[in-house]
Amino acid sequence: MFSGLEAPIVGLTGPPQDPGAPAPAPAGTLTASLIAGVLRSSALMLFLSLAAHCSGPQAKGLCPGGTDASRADLWASANRSQLQGFWCQPASQLPRDQLSALIRRLASLQVPLQAWQLGCLANLASRCGLQDDFMLHPPSLLLFYNLSQLRADDCRAFIRRATQGDLELLDHLPDQRVALRRAALACLVGAGPLPRLRASDLQLLGVLVCDMDASSIATADPHVLENLQCCPQLTADQRTALNSLLAGGRTQLGPPGSWTVEKLQALGPLATYISPHLWAQVQEAVGLGFFHSVVAACRTGRLSRHEARRFVSSFLESKAKPVSSGHRLRTGHITAATLQDDLFLVHYDCGQLESCLDSRVLTANLDPLLQHPLPAECQRVVKAKLTQIYPGGLPEAQLRLITSLVYLYSGAEIGQWNITSRDTVVALLASDVALENQTSAVLQKFLDHNGTVSSALLLAIGGARLCWMSPQQIQTIPPQELRLAGALDVSSCPQSRKDVLYTKAQEAFGSSRTPAAYYRLMRPYLGEPCPAPAHPRPVGGAPAEELRQLAQANISMDIDTFTGLNPRVLQSLDVSTVIALLGPNVGDLQKARSHPAVRSWLRSLSSSALGQLGLDTEHAGPTGSAHATSGLPSTTPQAPHLAHTSGLPGNAAQASTSGSLWTPLGYLPLAVALPSSLLWLLHWGTSGPAPHCSPGPCTLGSVDVTASGWLGSQGSGAGKTGLLGAAGCPLGMRGRL
Repeated sequence: MFSGLEAPIVGLTGPPQDPGAPAPAPAGTLTASLIAGVLRSSALMLFLSLAAHCSGPQAKGLCPGGTDASRADLWASANRSQLQGFWCQPASQLPRDQLSALIRRLASLQVPLQAWQLGCLANLASRCGLQDDFMLHPPSLLLFYNLSQLRADDCRAFIRRATQGDLELLDHLPDQRVALRRAALACLVGAGPLPRLRASDLQLLGVLVCDMDASSIATADPHVLENLQCCPQLTADQRTALNSLLAGGRTQLGPPGSWTVEKLQALGPLATYISPHLWAQVQEAVGLGFFHSVVAACRTGRLSRHEARRFVSSFLESKAKPVSSGHRLRTGHITAATLQDDLFLVHYDCGQLESCLDSRVLTANLDPLLQHPLPAECQRVVKAKLTQIYPGGLPEAQLRLITSLVYLYSGAEIGQWNITSRDTVVALLASDVALENQTSAVLQKFLDHNGTVSSALLLAIGGARLCWMSPQQIQTIPPQELRLAGALDVSSCPQSRKDVLYTKAQEAFGSSRTPAAYYRLMRPYLGEPCPAPAHPRPVGGAPAEELRQLAQANISMDIDTFTGLNPRVLQSLDVSTVIALLGPNVGDLQKARSHPAVRSWLRSLSSSALGQLGLDTEHAGPTGSAHATSGLPSTTPQAPHLAHTSGLPGNAAQASTSGSLWTPLGYLPLAVALPSSLLWLLHWGTSGPAPHCSPGPCTLGSVDVTASGWLGSQGSGAGKTGLLGAAGCPLGMRGRL
């Protein structure tokens, strides 16, 4: 069972560990102490014993196809980190009662899941008839449910719970977001016009108010402020409506002249949107007291620097002229004690910062100075002074303090730095201000000093930084380090980077044992293919050949990944391939029909093809896309089915006669089994009939390995051969881990 331990362990780092979990190994290493530390965790020890129990035919009671009363407390004992590893395909093999227990466990532990996880989980829950138990489900999961199945009697309770979820998860499902808002308004007024929003209406709408237009906000009950506090950001029109509402004095704050520090603090981040015009009407002592609290909150990390700077800029603009009390603008040198004052930016403007701050005080107090939310003009003053002090480049010790200034430095200036520590790289790139040029320049200085891009570094700086590494830097990442880092989020990468990332990911993950394992790791990188001879430059998106192979393998692609595929490649796929590719998630096309990639593909289809998807062309055209043929029924997932290749028998429940089935995961090396986490391994690895729940099955079929071509030949060259595209690029798996 432990024969694969010496192989690189895919995805070992995974989700954040519990506080009591062993500390990670040094960057780029997989030591015996790390393995021993992992094995010491009670969760993994339980996994090992249960995986052994489930690895052979004797484990019929625990594996899919039956239930085991002795394991009924399995889901109740799962911890948060394990549940974050939720994966739809193995979860789809759970019996109905265990799927229900899993969803409730996710809710009770408030496990944060991503959109691609929640979308397919919602489809599983709907297929198994669990949607009516929505009050026991995670609020964010409700955002993905089929709203056409919502009963009128449940409308208010459903919407009230759903709006406690993270609405930003629906970014790739614009139609679902619109449908949710319409369903909420229908709960309030039926088919009539939207009236002035009352306090009770606002309580029901929750975060959906963030999608309301400015006029609805301006005329709403003053309690709308509580809703707006949940919005990640406000549009320009919404900001205007907010200031209009505050200026009218109808809110609990009263007119601006009566505001207090406590009332402003109760506004939370909304206070950072207050206009200079309103700040000019606030009592001076109140404004200064609130300024003090904002800077203190910024220093302790309770308020983001971006929000704090937004407030500071607006507040200082309102105080452009010195106030009568003399609090504004002081003279004299800036000292260490001056920089400790939270009202420093009120007393000294950027011009005085340049003339009153000497080099000695700056070098000794750089950290407390940069803890202030300096306006951009003041940041440029500080950078210019540092350049005068260190003409040959900043010392490495100072580099870790200037994260808020990195965006001001050119590649040539960064070229003067000495970066020898991974901690310095993390400090400079973990901030949200470094841009593309700064990212590649910082990494290059680290590489020039014999640094390596390890899995620990990749996890620390995040997948988004991969987007800004140069192609040459991406090529330097050892494949085993990318394997250890697991599936990073590279969705924001430009097309010019995704081709390099796709090739590098193939090196790291192309030898995965099963299509499911391959897709789990390659999913974020399916945005760019290897260039074919006829295309000197890659066209973007996973190759059509690979998508067809994934469709045959029943990987059940989530709609979040599907919308990220290259539209030009998507155009080459027929309806049957897309249905097989999405599997039980095919109904989600209705939720994303206005997404540019989906809309373009739908417009290319014939009426009969749209009919296969349950959509029509009533509103298709330049301003719309295909709609469901009857309400919103197409968000209901279709029954999972097996996509066959030649030589595969028609009965999905039967084993193929032309080759062996996928190896049960319990028989695989630990290197393959480990990343799937305890919960999912317990329910993989059976070739028997899948469990069913009324009215239909909750499971996916299995596929003949040899017939589908995922495993390489076991003869000569085993471990190297596999499906190749026209340019010799591997499609799917190559050999074994």
